[in-house]
Amino acid sequence: MWLQRNRLRPSRRLGQRARLIFAALPLLLAMHCTGFTPSPAHATSDVTNQPIISCTSWSANRIDCFAPGTDGAMYHRYWNGSAWGGWEDLGGVITSTPNCTSWGANRIDCFARGTDNAMWHRYWNGSAWGGWENLGGVITSTPNCTSWGANRIDCFARGTDNAMYHRYWNGSAWGGWENLGGVITSDPNCTSWSANRIDCFAAGTDNAMWHRYWNGSAWGGWESLGGVITSRPECVSWGPNRIDCFARGTDNAMYHRYWNGSAWGGWESLGGIIVTAPKCTAWSANRIDCFAAGTDNAMYHRYWNGSAWGGWENLGGIILATPECTSWSANRIDCFAVGTDNAMYHRYWNGSAWGGWENLGGIITSVPECTSWGPNRIDCFARGTDNAMWHRYWNGSAWGGWESLGGVIMR
Repeated sequence: MWLQRNRLRPSRRLGQRARLIFAALPLLLAMHCTGFTPSPAHATSDVTNQPIISCTSWSANRIDCFAPGTDGAMYHRYWNGSAWGGWEDLGGVITSTPNCTSWGANRIDCFARGTDNAMWHRYWNGSAWGGWENLGGVITSTPNCTSWGANRIDCFARGTDNAMYHRYWNGSAWGGWENLGGVITSDPNCTSWSANRIDCFAAGTDNAMWHRYWNGSAWGGWESLGGVITSRPECVSWGPNRIDCFARGTDNAMYHRYWNGSAWGGWESLGGIIVTAPKCTAWSANRIDCFAAGTDNAMYHRYWNGSAWGGWENLGGIILATPECTSWSANRIDCFAVGTDNAMYHRYWNGSAWGGWENLGGIITSVPECTSWGPNRIDCFARGTDNAMWHRYWNGSAWGGWESLGGVIMR
């Protein structure tokens, strides 16, 4: 991997009514609800979710949203607990959706690929935004950055030679790019289940799932975990020293392999015939819920309860992509999708039963980006037909109405 420099454009202040034109690739979902019949033209064999808005929360009652503009700059708008700040232009010329992470209260670090294909970084330190810094490299994927502790960030990306590259912040300085080797055919998926531990997964040229880990002192070598997978690995951790990975197989069933703290279990087929990559979430120790679209494009669900896998259950609807599901507390899951009438639909698990699909209205033209900053709170964002960013929230007792946060978000 070689490094090169390129200057980014300086930041520019926007007036209250300044127009933002966000350039990204929105991919749509569609949902069938009671009394709502889609046409067969909506069916698809696979859709990969690519968010056009990146939102993060570093504290209760705080949300920060980022998106690229058609001028290539990164734009930002935040909720401070009482009001939305105006859009601000954070400058730069970026060619990927920003990947923003927070390792502590009042701290945000954003990463993106520049026009020179280097990785660029800009941070908020609690009082001001630092300038864009070029972290070099020539990367072919959106940076995948994770934090396993305060003042620590590890970033991963695929290089032009299809090897996985890594660069980290240790609290005082950035380490140099290191080549972690491999020949990977998917973007790396890296997760941390404890301080000073990182596990990275990717598909190899043989379509097996490959794994490399950091144990606190050194990187282990690449190991093949076998299988023949047709989707990017989806890996989740519900506790220290536990990882569960899921992927679609060549027979379109969902497959699972896990690390139990001392050894990898073998691949097991969890059945089903799924047409999207699985989306899995853990809301508590020893609990996993997985969702995917079936051949009828309904949303299907299968869960691990700590001792056994429940069977596949049909949760209805007709969806064109992996659903967007989030959990704000133990035994609570909220799933969202776009209907063929372009409204946003919602279905939730309350601990004992699934509520029915509810139409949350709106006319949206992008996959919703939903986040939770505390118990019984959800904020969803999406693009509207006017290309503005729209927002709707659950406050614990009711859904607020759709509000336009302005801007012009376009492909």
